[in-house]
Amino acid sequence: MKLGSYILRRILQMVPLILMVMIVNFGLIKLAPGDVALAMAGSEPAPEFVEAIRVKYGLDRPVSEQFLRYMSLAIRGDLGISVRYQRPVLDLVKERVPTTLLLILPALLIGAFAGTVIGTWQVKHSGTRLDSFTTMLSAASYSIPVFWIGVVLMWVFAVRLHWLPTSGMFNIPRGEGVTLVIGVVSHLILPLVSLSAVWFGGYARLARSSVAEAMEEDYITTARAVGYKDNVILRLFALRNAMLPIVTMFGLEFGLILTGAVLTETVFAWPGLGSLTYEAIMARDTPLVVGIYVVAAICVAAASLATDILYAYLDPTIVYK
Repeated sequence: MKLGSYILRRILQMVPLILMVMIVNFGLIKLAPGDVALAMAGSEPAPEFVEAIRVKYGLDRPVSEQFLRYMSLAIRGDLGISVRYQRPVLDLVKERVPTTLLLILPALLIGAFAGTVIGTWQVKHSGTRLDSFTTMLSAASYSIPVFWIGVVLMWVFAVRLHWLPTSGMFNIPRGEGVTLVIGVVSHLILPLVSLSAVWFGGYARLARSSVAEAMEEDYITTARAVGYKDNVILRLFALRNAMLPIVTMFGLEFGLILTGAVLTETVFAWPGLGSLTYEAIMARDTPLVVGIYVVAAICVAAASLATDILYAYLDPTIVYK
């Protein structure tokens, strides 16, 4: 099958996948305990006020009718109105996307690049003290929860040293030029380092195992017999073949990039989709939660397709079926 036909088929396969995600998410949210109307009404509301909220948002109708109404609107590109913000869900998502990309994309790229470089370096220097140290460091960064890293960094650099702000990205003054850039960067450093550290550990461990496995293949022995130096073999042969699992991991994580990092954004008060997701869940804002998950499903499917296409460049022997 040609690559173009394969891409078209995969795009068509995304449609039932997204529909299934919408059905599952809607069902799970409806099965969750608690009364949405009561949560919206606040503390000790009058019964008449709670009932008025149910009628306004269609919560008094059967679940099947609520779902069919939601699906009919979603097919036309309308993800509904946020219960908490009283604004279109799609508008809220679009507003948070740039801020999320500003944090997540650099963190993922830095973590993936640094982890791959260190993991490859470990294979070349296997058995040394530095190898043991970097292995321990990558294992620690991968195992430690990201919110704990964030809290430690916040305590050291914000509370003790007063070098960086703890949070407050929402409150950056609306300046221009250098003032605005400095304000954004100063708030970006701590959450960026926290996320990069976690991704660094995962990519370092994966790169080391993948490159070490590739170095044991027969074509590596042949390359050595021909006279290639180890540096050339590592860079031109082993690393390229070891990149396949790394690309897979990157593609899966990149697909989730627009959902943000809920814990990191919440800890640092970063106004991205992660914090928006947390706020929507806590407020039982069903249209907003389902809308964010639909966007996430589309991103995951698109990233999976892009990963398969990138495979064709890294490994020309792959045949699309």
